[in-house]
Amino acid sequence: MNGVAVGDVVQVRPPEEILSGLDDRGERESMPFMPEMLKFAGRRFVVESISHKTCDTVNWTGIRKVENTVHLSGVRCDGSAHGGCQAGCLIFWKTDWLTRVSGTGEVEPDSVANAEVAAPAEGPAPTGCTAERLQEVAHGACRDDVTPSDGPVYSCQATELPRFVGAEIPRWNLRQYADDVQYGNASSRSVLWGILVGLFNLGQTASSKLLPRWLRVRAGVKYPFIVPSAERMAAANLGLEAGDWVRVRSAEEIGKTLDKNYRNRGLYFDREMLKYCGRTVQVLRRVDHIIEEPTGLMITMKTPSVILAGGICAADYHRSCPRAIYAYWRESWLERVPAPEPADRAIEPQAAQG
Repeated sequence: MNGVAVGDVVQVRPPEEILSGLDDRGERESMPFMPEMLKFAGRRFVVESISHKTCDTVNWTGIRKVENTVHLSGVRCDGSAHGGCQAGCLIFWKTDWLTRVSGTGEVEPDSVANAEVAAPAEGPAPTGCTAERLQEVAHGACRDDVTPSDGPVYSCQATELPRFVGAEIPRWNLRQYADDVQYGNASSRSVLWGILVGLFNLGQTASSKLLPRWLRVRAGVKYPFIVPSAERMAAANLGLEAGDWVRVRSAEEIGKTLDKNYRNRGLYFDREMLKYCGRTVQVLRRVDHIIEEPTGLMITMKTPSVILAGGICAADYHRSCPRAIYAYWRESWLERVPAPEPADRAIEPQAAQG
């Protein structure tokens, strides 16, 4: 990945350098450079993960290949140029938007005098872009696939993901798992566990279709196990706000709020969220409007949800995808608790960089 490794300290290039390398759509190799990213110019960050692959949350075509891209620790989109979208996506960074700082040093703004230049990416020569053009593109100037009859249409890295990712990486491609370990995205133990769980769940899916119920393991339910058993879908309203402390309910309690499709009033409960059951965590913010990735339209949630500090998809069961997407939580999956003593806190609050 152009000599950049997990744990390296990198510095975001000056705006003029980055803009000069973009095309008229504000993109590099079809990856958008968003207006929200300009504020990070000149600042230093630690490389959190190598984004050599990512999950497709637009067309749901599985895990896709990505080239010359990393994620930086804590650097998320604040939605300021996209209608205040509250998703808080971890930003993709092309390696030629960064310089690798020699040595460790403090992760603070500094000059680029002690930085190594990343190798330029191959491809057609860029034509350059402006900050004003980035704003136009963010507000859908290049979207001709959606009619803005239902409101403003936005364009961001999440909506344009199918344009900058490569081919689908099948589950049976063993190289991806070796890369996860080699790049430092995951430990060999977690990768092996993920492979074994994936194989088990494939068997569970097959048994649900082919075997009588009495021959299935746990009725064919995928691991980690949670059994949906909601008889009615009453909404819980705890009135949670940023800074409140909550305890995540048990898998059994949450299962009683889910329909057969593992949804509560339309919101899916992913098995990746089970690891937080029983933990005491802090509410990062309420979420009531996010950009719908396939259309670029801003959607308002009929039932607001919350994001928990540190409550991300760790992709333990999704092939170590490094996007670290925030999970959305219904208040019926949580219970309000007093602020705990520091030693009792399961996940420390994380200040959003973006």
